[in-house]
Formats: sequence, structure tokens, C-alpha cells
Amino acid sequence: MNKWMIALGVVTLLAIFGFKTYNGLVEKDEAVATAWSNVETQYQRRADLIPNLVNTVKGYAAHESETLESVIAARSAATSINLTADELTPEKIAEYQAAQQEVRSALGRLIAIAENYPDLKANQNFLELQAQLEGTENRIAVARKEFNEIARTYNVAVRRFPANLVAGICGFDTKAYFEADEAAAQAPVVTF
Repeated sequence: MNKWMIALGVVTLLAIFGFKTYNGLVEKDEAVATAWSNVETQYQRRADLIPNLVNTVKGYAAHESETLESVIAARSAATSINLTADELTPEKIAEYQAAQQEVRSALGRLIAIAENYPDLKANQNFLELQAQLEGTENRIAVARKEFNEIARTYNVAVRRFPANLVAGICGFDTKAYFEADEAAAQAPVVTF
């Protein structure tokens, strides 16, 4: 009888450990999904501002249609890529990041065009949109940083022993991180 009680106690402890570990991993997985959603929200905010910015510039620089069209095309390509938290592989994040980099690059060209139009630079709508875009870029950076921190916490939990046993059995895989763009390694050239 005593051996059965010990065996029952061990099984109960293992079950409690398994349930607690599983629920902790589910909570961390949901935190990653939420953080990813916050990243997407900031990118969507930027995408929503782009048509207003393009239309404001269009009124002043109608002959710059190639740049305006490239901004619109980059926005369209970036918003067509949708990832769920379950699809966060390094390859998918790199593809997502590349599309977002195209938007950022196209916006940079658009802002550079604005420098050639003094009236546009002084336009209150343009200045406000430009400030909102700058703020959005900062929000994107913060959201990406928070995502990486939460993904790191999740990845550590998934890989740490003995939780990795429960993670392996229940299908919890590590999540990919946002990494710096290759272009970020090169300092921008400033000329006067």
C-alpha cells in the first residue's frame, strides 16, 4: 500500500509539473503573438499614413510620379505579407522585413523630393504627416525591440530543461527574432 501511495504521489507531481509547464508555455506563446500583433499594428499605422503623405506631395510635385508610384507599390507589397505568430521563421521574418525596408526606402526618396519644394516643406499637412511618420518609425523600433525581448523569454522557456521535454511533446517551437537589416551596417552618407 505504501509503494502505491508513493507511486501515486510521483505521478501526481509529474502531472502538476506538466500542466504548470504547459500553461506557462501557452502564456508565453500568447505573449509572443501579442508582441507580434503590436509590431504589425505599427507597420499598419505607417501604411495608413502613406496615402495621405503621397497625396500631399502629389499636389506639389506631380511630375515626380515615378517616386510616388514606387511608394505606393512598396506599401502595397508590404501590406500583402501577413504573418501569424505560428509562421515566425527566420525566412518569413526576413521576407517581411525586406518588404518593410522597401517601404522605408521609398519613403526616404519621397521625403528627399520634398526638400526640392520649399512650399511643400512649409505645408502644415506635410509637416504633420512627416512628424507622424517619424513617430511611427520610433514606435516600430520599440515594438520590434519588445517583440525580441518577449520572443527571447519564450525561447528560453522552450529550451530550458525540463520544460523542453513538455515543449517537445506539445509542439512548442522557438520563435525567430527581428534582426538588423544588412543596410543598417553601413553608415549613411551625408553630403552638403
